[in-house]
Amino acid sequence: MSMMSAKNLRNSILQMAVEGKLVEQRDEEGSATDLLASIREQRAQLVREKKAKPVKGGESVIWRDDAGHWFERRGKGEAVCIDEEIPFDIPDSWCWTRLESISNFGSCLNIEYESVSAGTWNLDLEDVEKDSGVILRKKYKRNDEQASTKHVFTEGMVLYSKLRPYLNKVVVADENGVCSSEILPIQFEGLEARCAQVFLMSPYFLAFANTHVSGTKMPRLRVADGKQCLMPIPSLAEQNRIVVKVDELMPHVDEYGKAQEQRERLDRELPVKLRKSILQAAVEGKLTEQSDDDEPASVLLAGIREQRAQLVREKKAKPIKGDESLIYRDDAGHWFERRGKSDPICIDEEIPFDIPDSWSWARLNGLASFAGGKTPATADSSNYEENGILWVTSKDMKRDHIDSTLITLSTKGAADLTLYPAGTILMVTRSGILRRMLPVAILDKEATINQDQKAICPFSSDLAAWLFTYFKANDARIRREFGKSGTTVESINFNQVETMLVAIPPLAEQEHIVSKVDAALEQLNALR
Repeated sequence: MSMMSAKNLRNSILQMAVEGKLVEQRDEEGSATDLLASIREQRAQLVREKKAKPVKGGESVIWRDDAGHWFERRGKGEAVCIDEEIPFDIPDSWCWTRLESISNFGSCLNIEYESVSAGTWNLDLEDVEKDSGVILRKKYKRNDEQASTKHVFTEGMVLYSKLRPYLNKVVVADENGVCSSEILPIQFEGLEARCAQVFLMSPYFLAFANTHVSGTKMPRLRVADGKQCLMPIPSLAEQNRIVVKVDELMPHVDEYGKAQEQRERLDRELPVKLRKSILQAAVEGKLTEQSDDDEPASVLLAGIREQRAQLVREKKAKPIKGDESLIYRDDAGHWFERRGKSDPICIDEEIPFDIPDSWSWARLNGLASFAGGKTPATADSSNYEENGILWVTSKDMKRDHIDSTLITLSTKGAADLTLYPAGTILMVTRSGILRRMLPVAILDKEATINQDQKAICPFSSDLAAWLFTYFKANDARIRREFGKSGTTVESINFNQVETMLVAIPPLAEQEHIVSKVDAALEQLNALR
């Protein structure tokens, strides 16, 4: 069962408030019917004194009959049943009214900005946080500041953003000021400003506003429609209790939201951290137990050195620059390296972590050869063809195993490129993605590559899966220690990668580790 989000919990509280379900009703607090009747009488008196204009179409009066049906009469017209317009049930002590009947919705006092006094609060849409009713910042007019026509508001008015109403930006002014013409200053009668803010931010009004807009890219609530929105009204005393309850609950919702964000962040981070831990344990020899029956890694490495020496003698491979490296541990546990016939040098400070006794260290250039690729002339379309020779670019390096590419080459296009066999390891060495990760993959089919990759060709095919795992585990280290600085595009100094130290387990243990890593990562991916 999924947990309710903080936003949904907030919306639930606001909807309960607007439906009369957040606080209990009390008989001694009276009904909204009397409150609305008093407002109508006050307005009628102002009309008689010619201090206000009559409502167009006549004053709206809404009531519920003894059978529970809702009716509306405008002026001296006939009463009309509006049951189908009523959005939800409300308590008996509440009453429905039109928004225009309790406010000046849409009637704004304009002022040219040049006429606004310096130091006056100037509220813009970006100053209001969406969904929270919070003012993020306050700006005050400077003497030399120019701007378009503004709406004037006074302290206590509700400021409602009609532009993109789905952002749900509604605040109560705590001082006089001016605002963008996209914000409607609203003076309510019979509805406390904070309670009005709660109601205007409720899912009910939000849904109404979003379905009564004009414009697609920049939707705005149509003022004429907004005036006709039905508003549920409780007594003044209950309004105050609703505001108190909302203010009491919202800090808990905020804390819940923070806890939820933290949990979601942990949920996102945990698979990544577990993946790193699994890979690191694997290459340190901590994922599986060592077996005395396994042939030590030193024997495997000796065989690889002999294979390579034979290739050099047959002139099928070049000697290693700086001579052959032999790394061993003495009886005291110190690591030494001898190159060719030179004296051994202690390399303890270069060793990144401890490994089991049956493991050995080796330089990468003693385990594999390296090569690159390039891009055939793009102006010559004959270099490219569908279903041709695989050509790997950085965009293809989103998978661990590559058996297809986005672009394929013709025989002509691939003529000057090396065709690497299956089992070759590819590493991205130049791409913006290196800011976040080091893409590494194994070829499942023979392919060519472009200049942004390096091909790592193990001298023994048995090493491919292990080297791939080792690179994955050392992603951050390779980017940190071998990354080039001061370049326009992120890149790796591959000359340094070639001489990096690689921990080598016995061959049987390599296979066991790789199998266990694959199974663990598959289970981890299933959790996402």
